[in-house]
Amino acid sequence: RRVRPWWFHTDNGRLALTVRYGSRVLELAKGKSAIDIADQAALIAALEVLAQAVSAGELDAAIEAAATAVRDRFKR
Repeated sequence: RRVRPWWFHTDNGRLALTVRYGSRVLELAKGKSAIDIADQAALIAALEVLAQAVSAGELDAAIEAAATAVRDRFKR
């Protein structure tokens, strides 16, 4: 199974972390789909903040929107 990378390096040498629902990238804020991270040392802190946001239900709307888009592809 192919695993798509969930991070990438930006032009200025920083990391960008994306959150996916299946193959869809979630929109975390209006028009924004990645978290900007200074370096690999800050990655753990960013993932911890992201885990807290998920636990608090802050991404529920984005996950529901992605799930609806996936389900719509299967309708006839």
